[in-house]
Amino acid sequence: MARDMSPVLKKCRSLGLEPAYLGIDKKSNRAFSRAGKKTSEYGLQLREKQKAKFIYGMLEQPFRNLFARAQKMKLGTTGENLMTLLELRLDNVMFRLGYGRTRKEARQIVDHKHVLVNGKCVNIPSYTLKAGDKIEIKEKFKNTQRYKDIFEVTDGRTVPAWLEANHEAFTGVVKEIPTRDQIDVPVNEVLIVELYSK
Repeated sequence: MARDMSPVLKKCRSLGLEPAYLGIDKKSNRAFSRAGKKTSEYGLQLREKQKAKFIYGMLEQPFRNLFARAQKMKLGTTGENLMTLLELRLDNVMFRLGYGRTRKEARQIVDHKHVLVNGKCVNIPSYTLKAGDKIEIKEKFKNTQRYKDIFEVTDGRTVPAWLEANHEAFTGVVKEIPTRDQIDVPVNEVLIVELYSK
């Protein structure tokens, strides 16, 4: 499976992104400067796409496929649909529920078959959840040290209003489909739509 292995803080600097959006507490001490360079319209659009791909840990082809799905959806604008589909990915929901310190860790947990969706084992990080879906950590993994360590970091994190987490029972529920207002990701999806519409 292909993965983006670029240095995280360096990429955050170049995209003008806070590492906190990735679940990382570190801060970079160096500033990234584009001294005197004016970014073109295409450059701005490309940066927004790279930002979205980086935050959600996606490569170009899966991201393009998701965009095509967003275009075919009948309700809402393409940009808002794209952000909703990104949020409803299983690895992202695991991160939002606090079952992973970062999206990469949540992705690995899904890959390693720790997760049940509506009672069935799902090991596809890009699996799209629906309203009413119940997520649960498998019984045999619940008492492992890994989750104790994760909860130490994520217990203070706010769970979005469209999700419901129960850390005692290791479960979570997708209460509703998130609207754009409920997605706190600093991405201008309109620029991504403009980029792909060329």
